[in-house]
Amino acid sequence: MADHGPVEYATATGNDYPAHEQTYESFVKYSFDGTIHVINLLLGLTVGGVLGHWLTAIPVFLIAILGLVVALGSGSKTPSYVAFILSFLIFGFTALS
Repeated sequence: MADHGPVEYATATGNDYPAHEQTYESFVKYSFDGTIHVINLLLGLTVGGVLGHWLTAIPVFLIAILGLVVALGSGSKTPSYVAFILSFLIFGFTALS
């Protein structure tokens, strides 16, 4: 490249490391909640599409949506865990019947 002027580097004033940590924490939280939500939706589609119990799949979809909304609103992972466990139990009982 051309060497015809002084090299200028962008410098930030202050330490923004806490902002980086907060962004990372948010990314991990949203990735976790989104992954659990997709798994719940796949369990619902399995119950409805593969097993043929669409009336049983509707509560799985509602639990998945409710779990995601509460998890994103509260900032806790517990609603995602609860939604997954309930969806998996519905899937298990439907598959065994």
